[in-house]
Amino acid sequence: MVKFNWKLDALPLICIAAAFILAAVAWPQAPDAIPVHWGVDGQPDNYAGKFFGLLGLPLLSLGMYVLFYLMPVLDPRRENYRKFWNRYLFLRNIFILVMTGLSLIIFLWSIGIGVDTSIAVFVLVGLLLVFLGNYMGKLRPTWFVGIRTPWTLSSEEAWNKTHRLGGKLFMVMGLLMIAAGIVREQWMNYVAIYSVVAFVAVLYPYSYLVWRKDPNALPAGTRITNHNTGDR
Repeated sequence: MVKFNWKLDALPLICIAAAFILAAVAWPQAPDAIPVHWGVDGQPDNYAGKFFGLLGLPLLSLGMYVLFYLMPVLDPRRENYRKFWNRYLFLRNIFILVMTGLSLIIFLWSIGIGVDTSIAVFVLVGLLLVFLGNYMGKLRPTWFVGIRTPWTLSSEEAWNKTHRLGGKLFMVMGLLMIAAGIVREQWMNYVAIYSVVAFVAVLYPYSYLVWRKDPNALPAGTRITNHNTGDR
């Protein structure tokens, strides 16, 4: 099941290596306090030391790369990953690309080049959400990947319908984030941020309502396995 594919693995490995190289280049001249978080006005509001500031995101990207290969091995529904394997790796690549973009922003700030994060971060996160939304409806039930509520894990119908709705909402969230980065109005930033909270709040009860109407649903919290559904 877990196969290394140069076509799909070269890009994330190059990105991770580039992030570590940026950290090494910045290290000699970086200040002791490095910005790692910015407010909606684009100004730093949290700092970290050199190690976490420069190496935190590259290490997280490396860990994410390894984790994406471990999850199908550990998941009792591992056979379902075959049904969306290339999309699964593509989503991993998008995550790592965004992490590399954030590493580049921190690198530039650490060498004294203040990037306008009110544009860059909103656009990066917005693109991530658009890509997630585009592929969310194609995810098959697993224990680690997707919108996991007690009801999506107990009903195939709840899983499918929740992910189809979630895909649309994630794309809307992503477009709002991108718009916020382009418009550069503080009120638009808040609209984009709070839309994430609102849409997640919609998906949770929605999955419950679909589960309630599914005659084949298992009791809430009883996770579907390949044995339950006949997948082999």
